[in-house]
Formats: sequence, C-alpha cells, structure tokens
Amino acid sequence: MDDGFFFSGVDDATIRRERGKARDLRRTRWWKNKIAQRVCHYCGQVTAMEELTMDHLVPLARGGRSVKNNLVPSCKECNNLKKTMLPMEWEDYMERLDQQ
Repeated sequence: MDDGFFFSGVDDATIRRERGKARDLRRTRWWKNKIAQRVCHYCGQVTAMEELTMDHLVPLARGGRSVKNNLVPSCKECNNLKKTMLPMEWEDYMERLDQQ
C-alpha cells in the first residue's frame, strides 16, 4: 500500500482484519460509553453522538491496530482532516493552522 508519501508496509488483509475488529468494538459498551461523553478527542467540541466517528490514533495504514488504547471518538471534520497522520503530525498540523 503506497499513498505517495510513505510506504506503510501494511498489507490489505491486515487492514481488513483490523477494520473488522473496529466494527466489533463499535457495538461494545466500552465504545458506547466513550461516545456518550459527546466530545471529539481532537478539537474538544461537544458533538452529537451520531456524528462521532471512531478514529485510530495511529492509523491502520501506518501500522496501528484496532485496540481500545488506539481508538478515540472524533468529529467527522477532524477525522477527515487527520487522515493518516500520527498524533505528533496532527499536533504539528494544528499548530501551523493556529499560526496562520
């Protein structure tokens, strides 16, 4: 899998398997409790539960896994902006936006 910026070395079968694990976790009480707080992990905005998405802090394409300590609720806007950034890349991106 090559997105033009980096080669992740993560194969499609692994990504499919991890997405399946994430789907299973969405149905758990743990996830329902996370989204019940209604807060986006990235921007801190209160958001309707239905509008929150599950985001991998370390994206699957970058070797992340679908485990509880790698999954956070995110508003759709932040999730779309973050794409495959690692947490430190996201922080740098947000700092650059603040400086503009």
